[in-house]
Amino acid sequence: MSFTVDISALPQERLHERIAIVPSPLAELSMSLHALAEPGHHPGLQGWATSVMAGLDQCLAEMLCEADFLWRSTFSDIFLAFAGLPDPAALPAGTLGEELDQLDKLDDEQFVEAALEFTCTLAYGEKAAIPVLDDPKARRRVLDLAASRGVRQVQFTNRLLDDPPAVRAWLRRLLLDCEEAFFGDVWARVQHQLAADARHKTDLLRRKGLGEALSSASKALTLSEDGGSIDIDKLVVGRVRLPADGALRLVPTVMGRPHLLVLHRYGWTPVIHYPVAGEALSSAASVDELTRRMEALSHPVRMRLCRNLARGAYTTSELVDVHGMSAPEISRHLAVLRKAGLITARRRGRYVLHQLDLSKVARLGSDFIEGVLR
Repeated sequence: MSFTVDISALPQERLHERIAIVPSPLAELSMSLHALAEPGHHPGLQGWATSVMAGLDQCLAEMLCEADFLWRSTFSDIFLAFAGLPDPAALPAGTLGEELDQLDKLDDEQFVEAALEFTCTLAYGEKAAIPVLDDPKARRRVLDLAASRGVRQVQFTNRLLDDPPAVRAWLRRLLLDCEEAFFGDVWARVQHQLAADARHKTDLLRRKGLGEALSSASKALTLSEDGGSIDIDKLVVGRVRLPADGALRLVPTVMGRPHLLVLHRYGWTPVIHYPVAGEALSSAASVDELTRRMEALSHPVRMRLCRNLARGAYTTSELVDVHGMSAPEISRHLAVLRKAGLITARRRGRYVLHQLDLSKVARLGSDFIEGVLR
């Protein structure tokens, strides 16, 4: 299970010109707002989130609640506004104010559809048959879906559909207030780390190729053997194909860990928004590994075998005696556990001793959480 970015049409000898790795203050602000709204997704930021929320002005806190569907359960593409500009060479700007200027360059239809991403008003990645602002049926559907999020979300959505310019001005003011209240300090702390990460990945891209740059960015990013596609290890299935004159952007984030996002909105430049890797991320199991491990443990016999193997090393014949099963049956269950990477085997003379890898089992919970949040 993965998402694929097809880059086969791009000129391979000029990939370093078509692929850029650049930090984005607006994208980092969206990740900061998400961490405030869902601190459970970011255990390492819970102390920061508590401190920021406790110090927020009441008016600003209420405004954040009103618009939080832009960053709580989905990540609105308006925070990667540069990708929606008609110039495929466009990059994130260096300051929040300059990126908000880029956001202002999107037309109202682009802005509204990106802001209302949570309603799934159209198949993401496909062109809308009728723009939502011109389609009464689409408008009713948007409002029905917004109702499931709450009264404030319905009010905000009505305002957005009725008067996009007014809401855009309101949101710009809100984001600038966030910069003054807390994000200015966040950006001052992380911008140098993000810039250094982007420089390192860019250097790898130019000297050693895209595969090295991707693997350095995240274990979840791999280049296919033929170099024609980027596979992104996520619990989603999808595909986007870049045209011959297309481009790809990679945007690092510190505040967004463990989320790894792929923007592939129709007509926009695709963006991979990846977390700057930490030790925990680098050791996380892939989606396929996680699936194999959970399936291996779903069988009651293998669960009982794990009870023994967690306490010590056992031979196959010892497990046969304990469980009253045939040697071939025990061997088949051990093979499943071994293929999933959950047990180790070592030889002692003519005997093979099997034992549960407690560190792998202990990580299952965190691997599952990282997998579903990625």
